Amino acid sequence: MGKVLLMQGNSAVVEGAISAGVRFYGGYPITPSTEIAEGMAKRLPEVGGKFMQTEDELAGMGAVIGASLAGVKGMTATSGPGFSLKQEMLGLACSAEIPCVVVDVQRVGPATGQPTSPSQGDVMQTRWGTHGDHWVIVVSPTSVPECFDLTRRAVELSETYRCPVILLMDEIVGHMRERIELPESYDDLPKFPRKVPSCAPEDYLAYRDVDGTKVPPMAPFGNGYRWHVSGLVHDETGFPKGTPSATRTSQDRLRTKLTDHLDDIIMTESYRMEDAEYAVISYGGAARTAYDAVDAAREQGIKVGLFRPVTIWPFAEKEIAGLSSKVKGILVHELNCGQYFLEVERAVHGKIPVTLYAKYDNESASPEEMLEEIKKMTGGAQA
Repeated sequence: MGKVLLMQGNSAVVEGAISAGVRFYGGYPITPSTEIAEGMAKRLPEVGGKFMQTEDELAGMGAVIGASLAGVKGMTATSGPGFSLKQEMLGLACSAEIPCVVVDVQRVGPATGQPTSPSQGDVMQTRWGTHGDHWVIVVSPTSVPECFDLTRRAVELSETYRCPVILLMDEIVGHMRERIELPESYDDLPKFPRKVPSCAPEDYLAYRDVDGTKVPPMAPFGNGYRWHVSGLVHDETGFPKGTPSATRTSQDRLRTKLTDHLDDIIMTESYRMEDAEYAVISYGGAARTAYDAVDAAREQGIKVGLFRPVTIWPFAEKEIAGLSSKVKGILVHELNCGQYFLEVERAVHGKIPVTLYAKYDNESASPEEMLEEIKKMTGGAQA
C-alpha cells in the first residue's frame, strides 16, 4: 500500500508530473492554477529539476519549448487569459513537433471573467486556439486521483506522438480535495523515454518518418545532432520549404500521426450504460454531478447512463456516433453555452435527439437540478 493522502487536484497534477519525469516548469501564476506553479517550485529542486517563473505566459511557453528541445520533459500551467497568451507558442510547438504538457485550469471568461468560479469555456480554444490547421491531444480529469493519472498520461502521449498535450481541468477539479493513494516511491513508475535517433549525426533528418509511425525521432540539442527548428512549413530537414507538395505532405503527417492511432489516444468511460435507454454526456468537473444524477434517476426507474469523454480532442467520433444506435436520446451537460454539445449533435447525424443542459452562471449544477434535466429529456420514462 502506498501513501494515502487528502490532496488537492492541482497538487495531484504536480505529483503526476514529477512521477512521469517532468524536470522543467516555466510559467506565470494565475488563479485557479497557481498551486501547480507553487508545487513545482517546491518539488522540482528536490528531484534535480528546474523551475522558472517567467515575465508572462508567452515566455513561460517558450521556456518549456526550449527545455524540451534540450531533451528535458517540460510542463506549464495556466488559466483563461494566460492560456490565450500561450497560443502563439503553442502553434510553434505543433508545427515544430515539440513535446510538452500544458495544463489549463479553466475559469469563467471571457477576459478576466471570474477567476475563482467554475467554467468549461475553453473547450473549443484548446482545439482551435492557435491559428491554422493544427493537431493536439486534450485530456480532462474528473477526480483528484485522475489528475495524477492523466498528468502522467499527458506526458506519455506528448512524448509518444511528439506534440503538445493539454490537460484540460476546471476550477472544480483543480481546487477540490479528495483521497488519493500515491506510491511510496516513483522510481519504478514508467518515465516514458523519448524516441531518439539511432543513425549517425550526419545522417539525421529531424522530420523523417523512419519507422512508419509518422513520428520522427527527436535528437536533443547539444549532443552532436544538428537540426533546424522553424514555425514555417518545412521538409524533412526542418528548413523552410513552402511548395504545395511540401505543405500538403507536412500537414498530412501532422494529422495522420494522431488519427492513425485513435484507438490508443482516445479514452472514454461508461457508467451504468449496459442497459441504458438514455445517455448523459459530460466531462471534467461537470461529470461529477452527472454520476449522482444518473444514480438518482435509476432509483426512480429511469434507465439512463453516463458516457464520459476522457480524451476531449481528438473527438471520440466513433464512440459517440455509436450511441445513436443504442439509446433514444442524449443529454449533454457542460459548464458553458454548449461547446461540446455541437460536436455531439454533429456526430449522431440527427438519428436521435440531443439536448443541452448548459450551466454558465459561475456555479456548478446540483444533482437535483440535473435530475430534472434528465426527466425532461426522457419525458419521465420509467422501466
